[in-house]
Amino acid sequence: MDYKTYQPNPGLSNYVRCYWTLEAPKEKAPEKQRIVPDGCMEMIFHYGDLYRQYLDGSTVLQPRCFVFGQVTQPLEIVPTGETGVFAVRFLPEGFAAFATFPVGDMENRAVPLQELFAEEGIDLEKEILNALNTEERIQLVERFLLHKLITPESVHQIVRSGVAAMMKLKGQVSVDELTDNLKINRRQLERKFSIAVGLSPKQLSKMIRLQSVLKIMADPQFTSLTSIAYQGDYYDQAHLIKDFKEFAGMSPKKFYSNNLKMSSLFSGTD
Repeated sequence: MDYKTYQPNPGLSNYVRCYWTLEAPKEKAPEKQRIVPDGCMEMIFHYGDLYRQYLDGSTVLQPRCFVFGQVTQPLEIVPTGETGVFAVRFLPEGFAAFATFPVGDMENRAVPLQELFAEEGIDLEKEILNALNTEERIQLVERFLLHKLITPESVHQIVRSGVAAMMKLKGQVSVDELTDNLKINRRQLERKFSIAVGLSPKQLSKMIRLQSVLKIMADPQFTSLTSIAYQGDYYDQAHLIKDFKEFAGMSPKKFYSNNLKMSSLFSGTD
């Protein structure tokens, strides 16, 4: 399995976290892999065979090219053949600057590019799939995104500041602390997050904190859940397990034994 990340053009760095590619040969007996929500929407292009996804009790083949809205529950995927993926990982509030309708309407959905961008989406899909290499795909998608970025200030600065604080503090910040620091009341902050991120501040903070836990679990020096709970500023181990089950759908111990490798690829790291 070959996974690589690439940094965006400075003109897009306020919206795009990174680009990534994933390539792998066809497996004789592919297994489901569980992806934990990370608060980052992604634009996915399958130039290899498609993936099958399992979400909310349904099973479907993913579209060839799409944007996945905010995932608020565990997502399981399995390759149907040879893997070849090019993707844009947006910052939590990043896709709102390009969205053609409220990002909240995309929750837990793989929305085809045609539905989002009409003929322009179809053209982008063809160009990316016909590109010869990653460098060309990056050039094509950046040209498209810069063209669609008609209103750079469409994401409110308060949301951007709030997300930046959450990421800097690894999710270890309460909504009350955010509202105090940003000089805004809770209801206004939640409304702005709903519009720009598609999540509440509390949801995003919990996801970011859980992603920091996954990084610790991926470290060879990982020792115990008690130490992780302490590092993640959870009340106790029970609090950690509760949040883990909410977004991963299983206990940390069970997840660690079967799902950590693939989840770390899609965890928002760059």
